[in-house]
Amino acid sequence: MWYETEAGKLLGIEYPILQGPFGGNLSTIELTTTVSNAGGLGGYGAYTLTPREIEEVDKKIRAATNKPYNINLWVSDTDASADAAYDKQYEGAKALFKPYFDELGIPVPASPSPFASRFANQVDVLLHLRPPVFSFVFGIPPADVLEQCRKKGIRTVGAATTLDEAIALEAAEVDLIIASGFEGGGHRPSFLAPAESSVTGTFVLVQQIRDKIKTPIIAAGGIADGKGVAAALALGASAVQIGTAFLACDESNATGIHRLLLFSDESRYTTLTRAYTGRLGRGLPSRIAKEALGKEQQYLPFPLQSHFMSSLRKAAIEQEKWDMVLFWGGQIAPIVRHTKAEELLHAIVDETTAYFENLKY
Repeated sequence: MWYETEAGKLLGIEYPILQGPFGGNLSTIELTTTVSNAGGLGGYGAYTLTPREIEEVDKKIRAATNKPYNINLWVSDTDASADAAYDKQYEGAKALFKPYFDELGIPVPASPSPFASRFANQVDVLLHLRPPVFSFVFGIPPADVLEQCRKKGIRTVGAATTLDEAIALEAAEVDLIIASGFEGGGHRPSFLAPAESSVTGTFVLVQQIRDKIKTPIIAAGGIADGKGVAAALALGASAVQIGTAFLACDESNATGIHRLLLFSDESRYTTLTRAYTGRLGRGLPSRIAKEALGKEQQYLPFPLQSHFMSSLRKAAIEQEKWDMVLFWGGQIAPIVRHTKAEELLHAIVDETTAYFENLKY
C-alpha cells in the first residue's frame, strides 16, 4: 500500500502523515494525541516552554497515547545578542507602531529586556524524557546532541527550506528531513541564508532534495488532502507534514476567530511579514503587515519584536480589531474542509488510497 513508506517505518506510524507542531501556544495535548492515536504522528511545538513545562507536556501526552509523537524545538530561538543594546531599534519600532497602540488605547511597551537562548536547557530535558521523535527548525543541533538522540533511540527530524540546508542536515546524519516549501504557514525556518531567499515551493524543493540526498524526505507546505499527499509521494517524498488543515481543527489552540478566518474568503490571500515577531512568517492578511512593509529596519530582532507586539495583539483580540492581528495560515487554507482532526486524517488517507486505486484502471 502507498502508506508503507520508509519514513513511516522509521517513525513507527501507520500512515506517513505528520501534524505540524505549532509554536506560540497553538499546540495542544488533545490535537497531538488525536493524530497519533489515529495512525499519524502528532506534534507539539515546545519552543516557548520552560524545561518544567516540557516535562508536563510530555507526561500528559504519554498518558493519552501509547503511539509515537513528536516534540519540536527551535535550535536558534533568538536573533538578539544578550549583551547588545537595542535603543535605536526600539525607538524606530516605537515610532512606527505607536499609532496602532494609540488606536487601541494602550501604552507603547517599554524596551524589551534582553533574551537568552533557552534551547540548551530545553534539549537537556528532552534528552532525559526521550520522546519517540524530536523535530527541530532554524538550524541543526550540536553533533553531541544528535549522537545522544541516536543512542537513546530518539528519531531526529530537521527542517530545510533550501537544497543547501537539506545537504547540511544529511551531513549531520539526521533521520529524516522536512522539505519546507514557501507555501506553508507560520515562520520560514531558514538557517543558512535569509528567509527572504527561501522562495522555493514544496514540490520543486522535494525534487531538488530527492535528486541529491538519500535521507527520507517529508514534504511540508501546501498539502491538505489526499491529492497533495499523492503528489508529494510521486515526486519522491516518503511522508508529508500538514499544518494549516490541522490548525483549523477544533482540537488546536487557535482562537475561534482564527479558525473561522481559515475557512473564510480571507484565507485566499496570505502575506509574509516580520512585523509581528521579527522573523519572516506567513499568515492571513493584516493591515499592520501591509502598512509596515518595507520598514523592516525599524523592527526589533526576534523575539524582542514578539514581546514588543504582544500587548497590541492581546488588545486587538479583546477589541475585535481583527485586521490588526496576524493569524498564521498557509496558502492551502482555501481548500481546508474539516474541523475534527481524526476526521481530517482519515479523509486524507481515504482520498490518497482512492487516488492510487484509480491509477490501476
